[in-house]
Amino acid sequence: MKSIFDPAAYQEIIQRMEVLQEGSKGLWGKMSVGQMVWHCQVPVRLAVENKKYKKKGNPLVRLLFKKALYNDTPWRKNLPTIPIAKAREDKDFIVEREHLLNLLAELYALRDRTDWAPHPMFGKLTPQQWGQMQYKHLDHHLRQFGA
Repeated sequence: MKSIFDPAAYQEIIQRMEVLQEGSKGLWGKMSVGQMVWHCQVPVRLAVENKKYKKKGNPLVRLLFKKALYNDTPWRKNLPTIPIAKAREDKDFIVEREHLLNLLAELYALRDRTDWAPHPMFGKLTPQQWGQMQYKHLDHHLRQFGA
């Protein structure tokens, strides 16, 4: 399983981000490319900020979905998202992609951090799990836009 903390996987994600263009169309879903790169910032920012939050979410969903975070099977299309990660208005692709690239650089620089706050939905995660989850989420949405 790839991790955003692996140098090759990190570079792969960055290169795939650079393939995206303002007019890139999704192969599924309702988001524009600008909304997608904004949406992808939410879990990356959560990891970078490393804040403690009250655990949220349905325990059954948490149990079922957590297994899908750490295997090589791609996520199915049109999965629901949490309300705070829903882009409700148009987003400027160029601006949002730059924000995401900056956040990814910050996250990658933290690859040796050992003290990670619990994830608000999935609880305590190892650094390896954080890296795998981030890679898998980004991969899912880059595939959504053909990158």
